[in-house]
Amino acid sequence: MSFFERLQAATRHSLLCVGLDPDPAKFPGAWQGDASRIEDFCRAIVDATHDLAAAFKPQIAYFAAHGAEDQLERVIAYIRQVAPQLPIVLDAKRGDIGATAEMYAREAFVRYGADAVTLSPYMGYDTIEPYLDYADRGVFVLCRTSNPGGDDWQMRPLADVEGQPRLFEELARRAQHEWARVPGQLGLVVGATYPAEIARVRELAPTVPLLIPGVGAQGGDAEATVRAGWRADAPILVNSSRAILYAGKTVENLGAAARAVAQRTQAELAQARG
Repeated sequence: MSFFERLQAATRHSLLCVGLDPDPAKFPGAWQGDASRIEDFCRAIVDATHDLAAAFKPQIAYFAAHGAEDQLERVIAYIRQVAPQLPIVLDAKRGDIGATAEMYAREAFVRYGADAVTLSPYMGYDTIEPYLDYADRGVFVLCRTSNPGGDDWQMRPLADVEGQPRLFEELARRAQHEWARVPGQLGLVVGATYPAEIARVRELAPTVPLLIPGVGAQGGDAEATVRAGWRADAPILVNSSRAILYAGKTVENLGAAARAVAQRTQAELAQARG
């Protein structure tokens, strides 16, 4: 089954992507500050939310910063065990080329066994191509990100391109057309804090999957996000991380609190989709 087919199947019942950004400094109760509990923390979140989610998105830096790559491997294996139908997106934002990119692709898809990975396209198509050699996996390319500094480059017009599109618009167009190799393999990251830009990306890339972070702690509006980006033939994943992860204030209510927030977010997304 291709990544696009897995994504389509998973998003039929939910649009919620649960981000796994485990920061030991924010762990509840007795686990606070203990990096050896990263796997336990993530397992608790997975147990509490996997029936509400369409995907999980572990952020590699939160594991690597604590030398916890082995815990990341076990967390991914655990997701495969309890929710084998759900895609796993490794949030790595890699951006290199050539043999180095080939090794990063191997890291994401062979070592960790992720279904998709996030990439930064600053060095162009060379950044993306090695990942597309894994025909059953997907990539999400940063397009219109939710951070304020994204304006520095993404909103700049391209004077030498007909119509002078902004950089993010040209990225969206290329994702839909010349960069696509297998239908649905190449997706875009568009921040929930910019629903007008989500709509513009969807206009330029009508069949490309979208990964949309920024709902929850970053303040993105779930209803506006879904209305701008969702299409029946073009799946979207709407990510929430901190609002779900750190809802619980004790180890004992970690799962219940995370589930309550995830349930509310999933319901908002479902209502917006109609």
